[in-house]
Amino acid sequence: MKIWIDADACPSAVRDIVTKAALRLSLPVAFVANKQLNIPANSLYSFHLVPAGPDLADAYIVEHAQPGDLVVSQDIPLAAALVPKGVVVIEPRGTVFTPDNIGERLGVRDLLTELRDSGMIGGGPAPFGDKEKRQFASAFDRELTKLMRSKAL
Repeated sequence: MKIWIDADACPSAVRDIVTKAALRLSLPVAFVANKQLNIPANSLYSFHLVPAGPDLADAYIVEHAQPGDLVVSQDIPLAAALVPKGVVVIEPRGTVFTPDNIGERLGVRDLLTELRDSGMIGGGPAPFGDKEKRQFASAFDRELTKLMRSKAL
C-alpha cells in the first residue's frame, strides 16, 4: 500500500498529517508535482517531478497508483479515473470519493466550471482552515484504517 499526494496544490497542513501518519505506520508516500517541493528527508518519502503542463501529475498518478493505494487530491477528474481502479481518493477538505458519489461530483464540477467560464459566478473555495484540517484528518484516519485492515485479512 502506498499513499500518493497530488502535491501541486495540496495544503501543507494536509502534507504534515499524511507524513506523520506514514512515519507512525511505516507507509511509503509519493509526492507528485510539476515544481520542486521541500519534502522531509526520510526513506519512506519519494518525490516525482513531472514536466509542467496540464494534468501531467494526474497522468503520472493514474499510471502508477495500484488498487488499495490511497491518493490525496482535490482533482475530481483524477479521482474519477482512480476510483474505478480500486484506489481510495480523499480531497484535502475530507471528502472521500466513492463509486457512489464520483459521477455526481464530476457533474457538479463541470457545471461550476461552465458557470465560472461564462462569468455567471466567481471565486473559488473558502480558505483552508482548522475545520477543514480536522475533517481531512478524520477522513484520512478512517480510510487508512480500513485499507490497513483489508490488507491484514
